[in-house]
Amino acid sequence: MPQDTTNNNFSSIAAFLWSVADLLRGDFKQSQYGRIILPFTLLRRLECVLEATKPEVLAKYETVKAMPIEAQDKLLTHAAKLSFYNTSKMDLNRLGETGVASNLESYIQSFSPNAREIFEHFDFFNTIDKLEEADLLYKVAKRFATTDLHPNTISNYGMGLVFEELIRRFAESSNETAGEHFTPRDIVELTTSLLFTNEEELTSTGLVRSIYDPTAGTGGFLSSGMEYVHKLNDKASLSAFGQELNPESYAICKADMLIKGQKVDNIKLGNTLSNDQLRNDKFDYMLSNPPFGVDWKKIQKQINDEHTQKGYEGRFGAGLPRVSDGSLLFLLHLISKMRPVSEGGSRIGIILNGSPLFTGGAGSGESEIRRYILENDLLEAIVALPTDMFYNTGIATYIWVLSSHKPAHRKGKVQLINASKERAKTGGRGRSGGGEIEGNDEHVFYAAMRKSLGSKRKELTPEAIDKIVQTYGQFAENDFSKIFDYKEFGYRRITVERPLQLAIYPKDELRLEALQADNAWAKMDETTQQAILDALASFEEAKYLSRDKFLKQLKARLVAVNLSAVQLKLIVKHLGEHDDEAEVCKTKGRIEANPDLRDNENVPLTESVADYFAREVLPHVPNAWIDESKTDPKDGEVGIVGYEIPFNRHFYVYQPPRALEDIDADLDAVSAEIMQLLHEVHS
Repeated sequence: MPQDTTNNNFSSIAAFLWSVADLLRGDFKQSQYGRIILPFTLLRRLECVLEATKPEVLAKYETVKAMPIEAQDKLLTHAAKLSFYNTSKMDLNRLGETGVASNLESYIQSFSPNAREIFEHFDFFNTIDKLEEADLLYKVAKRFATTDLHPNTISNYGMGLVFEELIRRFAESSNETAGEHFTPRDIVELTTSLLFTNEEELTSTGLVRSIYDPTAGTGGFLSSGMEYVHKLNDKASLSAFGQELNPESYAICKADMLIKGQKVDNIKLGNTLSNDQLRNDKFDYMLSNPPFGVDWKKIQKQINDEHTQKGYEGRFGAGLPRVSDGSLLFLLHLISKMRPVSEGGSRIGIILNGSPLFTGGAGSGESEIRRYILENDLLEAIVALPTDMFYNTGIATYIWVLSSHKPAHRKGKVQLINASKERAKTGGRGRSGGGEIEGNDEHVFYAAMRKSLGSKRKELTPEAIDKIVQTYGQFAENDFSKIFDYKEFGYRRITVERPLQLAIYPKDELRLEALQADNAWAKMDETTQQAILDALASFEEAKYLSRDKFLKQLKARLVAVNLSAVQLKLIVKHLGEHDDEAEVCKTKGRIEANPDLRDNENVPLTESVADYFAREVLPHVPNAWIDESKTDPKDGEVGIVGYEIPFNRHFYVYQPPRALEDIDADLDAVSAEIMQLLHEVHS
């Protein structure tokens, strides 16, 4: 990602802008600071960007102001050499000392409609009135007017960092969640680099591509993607598309796209999952950092309707995750936006927490989503990140890289890269298309930050990003990168049954008490109850190893009472207990299964169910069998297919415990030290 000297002062600029809070203190609550500082910062940035062509715009306005609005807009946009403009002679330096509110409102109204909308989403006119009432409007405007936010002072990239720092401070002061609005730039850089690695066509002449973020936030991913491509090919045309739920983040993203000359109509406001405003669009590149662990109960009806009514013609045909975590819904949404190979294909980089890797058993919504992704060969790689990388959470996170046009050597393969550890050993060669990653005996993937930002205590070093991207790009295998056939993540869940073998205890007092305490017993008439108790008391043996023999004798003792099958089952339920020496229970000649002994086995997809059962089950329970009625609804074979990606298991390294002799030696040394200290105290 391009960096320049104009970005290095973003922190001091953000601190200066936030110092406006000193003026606001006492008249406004801390939770209101951001709603004042952010739009003023945007306003100052926009007027700095427009300054170079402002004279031409004003001159052109005098000649076109009588024309229809649409004609004016085209001519003024052309004069500004940007996708927005302002026709007022005012700026923050020329508001005057009287009538400041009306002058500022007039200045805002003079922006082109696409820029004016940004301030409407900040409810900026209401903010102006409140500042005027507090007699602070002139002071605040002057403070921002003295801040140099010209493009030659701070680039668009640096300005993005300023906005993010302001949002973080705003979130802290108002006890909101900063991480819902933007992604740390080191994570953005790594994800973007992974997305574009090995995309050789990026350097081709006349390149026209699209980039999309369904959770656009302040536009960090979109900006990063455009900067990455333009660094490789400054003639490339990359159109940005996005949708954002938060109005203030949306306003900042839209302002950023305006400054970059993008068509801001492609940036939408609203809930992507329930109201996809780019429903018919497909994209070349997609990036997203959806919220972690956020439920989708509020939009459950819309999602369920699309799933059941549209199936695979909609976005969620593969399945639905549990309502408590909608991360996989965003992934399915992105997949629905992929172009087929015949149209050039698409690539996705998305950041998810750990739950999408393994949550849900075979047949669950989560497992079916993983199955769809893996069996359609969309997943290229998953990169595990260190903990404490995000502003609002310290949980483990992962970057998923997906492609609908995998290169030949990646077909059917998934690469797992473990960048979560501080230390790892090198070594090993990649498979087809791979190579060897040389290095020292240590790989340090992150650095501790000198000052934490919320929950973010670590950041990826440039060297770590290069190493991860190189390992991914070379399809290399080593101690922190492993390559698997996708079927290695799949299994069949078979149901293992064991025969029902019951020993009956007709005279056991505790069991008889439990029988009489059952609600079903209370529904019998007293005559039937007493007849059953008398019959049980007449049994000579305390234990029967045959259910059939016991029931036959019980019925013989109850000639005058005709017990129903339900009543007989109730008696057996309380008086019976599994016993391996008991006779196998049968119904109509078929062996009955004991539901209490029912078990499930996960058979790897890479081996035969019969072979696995013979090797892993029968030696331990010779009378067990597989319930062959439980078949997979998609392939019809025995066992329900499931998929999970046990990332940590594949990188687990056994650490043997310390030798007892070493522990004893340490204890002896500590004991000796304690005795020496005691001796010094008493002497």
